[in-house]
Amino acid sequence: MRRISELVLVAALTAAFVAVFFALNKEEAVISEQVIKEVPISRVAYAPENDVDFTVSASSGLDQVVHVMSAGSQSVRSPFDFIFGGEPQEVPTMSSGSGVIISSDGYIVTNNHVIRNATEIKIILNNKKSYIAKVIGKDARIDLALLKIEAKDKEVFSAMPYGDSDKIKIGEWVLAIGNPFNLYSTVTAGIVSAKARSLGMSSRTSLEAFIQTDAAVNPGNSGGALVNTKGELIGINTAIASRTGSYVGYSFAIPVNIVRKVISDFIEYGEIQRALIGVTIYEINAQSALELGIDNVQGVYVNSVSEDGAADDSGVKVKDIITKIDGQQIKNSSELYEKVGIHRPGDVITVTVLRDGKSKDIKVTLKNQNNKTSMQRVENIDLLGAKFKLAKEETLKLANVSHGVEVTEVNPGKLRMKGVKVGFIVLKINQEKVETVSDIQRIIEKSEGGVLIEGVYPNGKRTYYAFGMDN
Repeated sequence: MRRISELVLVAALTAAFVAVFFALNKEEAVISEQVIKEVPISRVAYAPENDVDFTVSASSGLDQVVHVMSAGSQSVRSPFDFIFGGEPQEVPTMSSGSGVIISSDGYIVTNNHVIRNATEIKIILNNKKSYIAKVIGKDARIDLALLKIEAKDKEVFSAMPYGDSDKIKIGEWVLAIGNPFNLYSTVTAGIVSAKARSLGMSSRTSLEAFIQTDAAVNPGNSGGALVNTKGELIGINTAIASRTGSYVGYSFAIPVNIVRKVISDFIEYGEIQRALIGVTIYEINAQSALELGIDNVQGVYVNSVSEDGAADDSGVKVKDIITKIDGQQIKNSSELYEKVGIHRPGDVITVTVLRDGKSKDIKVTLKNQNNKTSMQRVENIDLLGAKFKLAKEETLKLANVSHGVEVTEVNPGKLRMKGVKVGFIVLKINQEKVETVSDIQRIIEKSEGGVLIEGVYPNGKRTYYAFGMDN
């Protein structure tokens, strides 16, 4: 009986323990379930109202980005020409890219390399309407060009509003809109990966401060729009980093604040007005800071100051560390060139330098490459003995031509000797199309032997002038 009583007691205690154990675990399970219900993780992280919506900016952007098709020619020599002395042959070329309408009256910005050497430029809108464009200004070093198309039947073009590239943030969503591989009106999305990126694409390029994104950009996107989620233009897509020639993850755009300044220069002066601060600089990192014997690694180190340049006149000194331009932090040379590049000669900027461990603000009046504060026009071609300007719209219409550079003054020189008169509109030199004053400078400088100038007078009379470079 005692043995049975012991077994009954053990069984009772075990049952009581199991009951308490399950009761405690049931209570814990209920508490855990309540916590999960009270913290709706899915609503915080993936709530639909927090999703980024690209549809509005994409829809408007498609009507504001155009397809740019250019036809031209280039001289090609056969291998036999070098043996038998044959002349180079002109071979037709075709290229295409993208452009962005930036005004309701038909101004379009694109890359210079999209329309390089073009004799005819066709613009195709998203609605399939086509127009012939003329070049207002172009610059190879910054790789931008400004085109103009004329409205038909008083139509008004849909223009893309400007954003502010200084305010974009790394990680911000952006859209690339363009015509890759002739696939019209293509939109891709990505984020801003970096700012003020220098690629070192050309030793002659004085300004590289690209916006880097991971939005897919391919051949044909050049000249197209980089847009924020508000549908504002923040950059012009220009380059990709690739070993294959196609997109592999990195694309680069010229910031819109630089674009706006260049466009304004083209319209007002026909040329870019480059402002210079007049210093050479080192970028500071841990290694260079150690070599220079300085503690600060923020900013750029002034290695030399150009005599009579802007910095020299204002008191910037060698060994100064430039930390800010107009209150904006400067971390590398690209950021400095970008902040200076949006200005013109004569503009005053505030340069913050670190000197002997102390911060100092210096007012600097920017100058051009000739150390002057005035605007500069490439208008006096000494070799020809003449001055030029872009022909006005009414002048071109009167002469029934779409482009050209007008002779405004004839002095002793080759053109006077040949009988060129004021008002003559230069259309071509050595079969190359002349659209800006700098085109004349460029073509004449590379010419050897003879020069053939084709043009027209306001009365419509076509005239040719030829002369030798050595007489």
